[in-house]
Amino acid sequence: MSAASAYRGRFAPSPTGPLHMGSLVAALASWLDARAHGGTWLVRIEDLDPPREEAGAARDILATLDAFGLVSDESVVWQHTRDELYASALLRLRQAGRIYACQCSRAQVAETAALVGLPASIYPGTCRDLGLALAPGRALRLRVENERVEFVDRACGTFAQQLAREVGDFVVRRADGLTAYQLAVVVDDAAQGITDVVRGADLLDNTPRQIALQRLLGALTPRYLHVPVVLAPDGEKLSKQNGAAALDRRRVADELARAGSHLGMPRLGATSRDAFLRLATDWWRERWIGAPTIPHKERLQDG
Repeated sequence: MSAASAYRGRFAPSPTGPLHMGSLVAALASWLDARAHGGTWLVRIEDLDPPREEAGAARDILATLDAFGLVSDESVVWQHTRDELYASALLRLRQAGRIYACQCSRAQVAETAALVGLPASIYPGTCRDLGLALAPGRALRLRVENERVEFVDRACGTFAQQLAREVGDFVVRRADGLTAYQLAVVVDDAAQGITDVVRGADLLDNTPRQIALQRLLGALTPRYLHVPVVLAPDGEKLSKQNGAAALDRRRVADELARAGSHLGMPRLGATSRDAFLRLATDWWRERWIGAPTIPHKERLQDG
């Protein structure tokens, strides 16, 4: 790749507990994509939500990644140190007239949405034109336009949303004063020069919101590749809440092979961590670099 388009990817876990198989699948996919492109792979700790964080989890995550051979090529970035960047982005959005204060609770949003025939997840615009002061205890929402945001995912093909109809004005700063995920991820990806985002398919429908913010903030839009998520027995995404077990650092090669299998990788016959990563990089390069996109449902079934 040219110097102007040098690949920069990232893995951005939240320190809510130890890494589990779902986390490893996402980390491995992003690492392999960076290595297959001859690029740079970064780790960013998304520690913006103290109430959800587990003491010591961030350091445990980094130690686990190290044990699995997935080590950041540059210094690890911690989101809690980047408040000035987020505040600057919010100021730009405010000056452009694109954010407003909202006093609605989640329950109120769901109740009002139901009254007007909308799903509970879609903000019905209750506070959009009230002109509320940007006071403590009020969230800040982005005023979205009636436009179709479309992108081509490397795995899922074309994906689009009509933000005004399918999402509504969304939160960029929470009522408790914490920066919302959608804004933080866009600001950080731009600041770190991320060219490629490889992550779980559960985040696919977040992407149009992030692209809308990228356009408003003058940031480049990365390429995206959303890989199948690991599901728990209850059919939901594997997580700490539904019993996800921490990765076993004593069985690194086996755990990597399980993650690779979820990504559609055949048995590689590797007998060590480093041999697996080398062979897996070769497989990934052949499978994904320049490969055509395929329908999202088919990709999930393949996984």
